Order: sequence, then structure tokens, then C-alpha cells
Amino acid sequence: MPLTDTAIRNTKPDQKPFRLFDERGLYLEVSPPGGKGWRLKYRYDGKEKRLSLGVYPEVTLKDARDRRDAARKLLADGIDPSENRKAQKLAYAHRAASSFELVAREWFATHSATWVPDHHNRIVRRFEHDIFPWIGGRPIAEITAPELLNVVRRIESRGALETAHRALINCGQVFRYAVATGRADHDRSRDLRGALPPVKSEHFAATTNPKQVAQILRAMDGYEGTPTLRGALRLAPLVFVRPSELRKAEWADIDLDAAEWRYTVTKTNTPHIVPLSQQAVEILRELHPLTGRGRYVFPGARSNQRPMSDNAILAAMRCMGIDKAKMTGHGFRAVARTLLDEVLGVRPDYIEHQLAHAVRDPNGRAYNRTAHLPERKKMMQQWADYLDKLKADAGVVLPEQS
Repeated sequence: MPLTDTAIRNTKPDQKPFRLFDERGLYLEVSPPGGKGWRLKYRYDGKEKRLSLGVYPEVTLKDARDRRDAARKLLADGIDPSENRKAQKLAYAHRAASSFELVAREWFATHSATWVPDHHNRIVRRFEHDIFPWIGGRPIAEITAPELLNVVRRIESRGALETAHRALINCGQVFRYAVATGRADHDRSRDLRGALPPVKSEHFAATTNPKQVAQILRAMDGYEGTPTLRGALRLAPLVFVRPSELRKAEWADIDLDAAEWRYTVTKTNTPHIVPLSQQAVEILRELHPLTGRGRYVFPGARSNQRPMSDNAILAAMRCMGIDKAKMTGHGFRAVARTLLDEVLGVRPDYIEHQLAHAVRDPNGRAYNRTAHLPERKKMMQQWADYLDKLKADAGVVLPEQS
């Protein structure tokens, strides 16, 4: 006699497991703790077998009968339902192991050892915020070019065109890793060349007119904010490092007696030396009683356990009326690169080494932190003296010739 929902609900467990039979091989097995599981008894290739169809009441009587019928249809087609289920589980596992997110995270793990922390965090954050929510769970081999384009266009639509281009480049790196590891046969990002509008190249704002530079320097010298921020403003043009490197400067890396600042360049993860001019050393000696007991030369306003905010220098410059179209924190690098070359006549390779750019010598050797160090020390002092002359007289362009 077929089962009913009422009979199933009213069935109580016993000390031993027992079965309530329905029709066509379907039955409900009741365990001593009270669990009720659906089973299908069938024969395949002359052998009696059983297939689990779920647990009551999550799987209702009607659901169990539908699953039984689907299994019996497979039998009619000569397919073993148990083996079919195993094959489906394997296929699902393979799809999960080949999902875009899993492959991307493998790619992270493979390459992140050579990345600096900031770069690693930016890449992971870009994927987690802008890529994974849309295609992370999809098998990477099944993702189409239009599907990938829709993802990067979401980024473009919020006005972040440059980020969209970078995201597409990163996705291409993941696709190529998938091809190399046998989980995709094509890099879909290659099909999207030209699909995004080009990014207009914009340089960091920086005037290289000596008179305008002099005005900016005098304004910064007259800044009346905190001594820490005033010191950062005065030091920035003297050392012309990247703004993030200046604000994260640590006392442990600075040797005032040797007049050197040694640290690792965040962008390239390479060691670098900044020779400190007499003027730079003087500024740092003034700061040392204020911040020298802590880790950072320029600690944050709220906590000395963190460096100064990345917008602190820029905000101070705006407060002083220095137009954003004329100068940024990063712009001092362009100022030094141009005026050291065109005004002071310093050899370009000395300048490039001091900017921590990858410079190869005639023998093909790559950047070396100690390359031309004596000459760079002279250059940094010459540069500081030149800036002093600019501030003293806006009409001065060239240093006095001996």
C-alpha cells in the first residue's frame, strides 16, 4: 500500500532501524534516533543496488517519488543512477576546481612572492570587488569575451576607465595561467583589444618654470601648520622620492651622520639610497626630537603608530593656494628630473638612478643602488643649493659658475 504524508508524520522510531515501503522500489528508512531517509532499491546488471534520495521532511513524499521516477528513467536508458550521480559529482568538482576565482587565487599564490604588499593588496582587492562577484564562480573555460567585457564595463561605467583597463590586463594574466595549467584553451582578454576606450595619458601636475618653482618653495617654507607636516613639505623637493615613500619614511632607515636614507622602493621592491644634502639633514635633525622616539619620521595626526595620511601634503599645498594644475606631491620628481638636466646640466643617468628608475649601463647591468653614489651625493647637494638660490631670488635660474 502506498505511503501517505500522514502515515510518515505519525511514524515513531524504534530501537532498531525499519523501513516503510512505497511503490516501485521507493522506501523510507527510519533510524532509532528518528531520522527518516529516502532510498530506492533497484537492480542493475543483475545486481541489487540502493540509491539515497534525500531526507524527510526536506524531501517530501512527492519529491521522493519524482526523484525515483527520474532514476528509473535512467535505468530504462541503460544508465546506472548511482554511477550517474558519481559522474555528476566529479563534473561539479572539476567545474569548481576550474572556476575563475580558484584559478585567479592560484595565480596570486604563484606570483605574489615577487609583489610588494601594496601591489598585492591592490590586485586582490580589484578582483574581490570588481571581478569575482560577477564571474568568480564560473568555469574559466566557459567564460566568453562578451561576458568579460560586461564585467570591465561595470568598472568603466563608474568613471574608473584606467582601473577597467588594469582589471582587463589582470584577467588576461589569469586566463593565460589557466591555459598553461590546462583549464582553458584561450585567453578571452585578447578578443577585447580595442573594446574599451583608450586612457588619456596624464602626467602628474608639475611646473618646471624656475620662477614658479621658487614661488611654490617659498610658500611651503612659510607653511604654519604642524611642525611634522611643515618638515615633510620642506623635505619633499630636496629628496624628490615618491609621496608614499616620503610619508612612510622610518627613522631606522636614516643615518644622519652618514647623510643617507636607505629603504626599499615600494613600486619595484628594490633597495635604494637617497643621499641627504646638508639642508635635508638639518630638517631631519629638527624633527628628531619631535618624532624620533617613534617608528615614522612623519607619523599620522591621530596615531604615531601609523604614517602620515597620503593626502596630508596635497591638502596642505591646496591650503597654501598652490594650484593642483601646477604642482602635486609627485610633481617634485618631474621638477628635479627636468631642472637637474636642463638647467644644472647633470648627467641623465645620475638623475635616473636617483629617481630609482631601472637604468641599464652600457654592459647591460640593471639598476644598482650604489651606482654613481659619490656623483649622486654631489648632485643632491648641488640641487639643494640651487633650490635655496631659487627661493632667495626668483630671478635666479643657473647657479653661479666658478
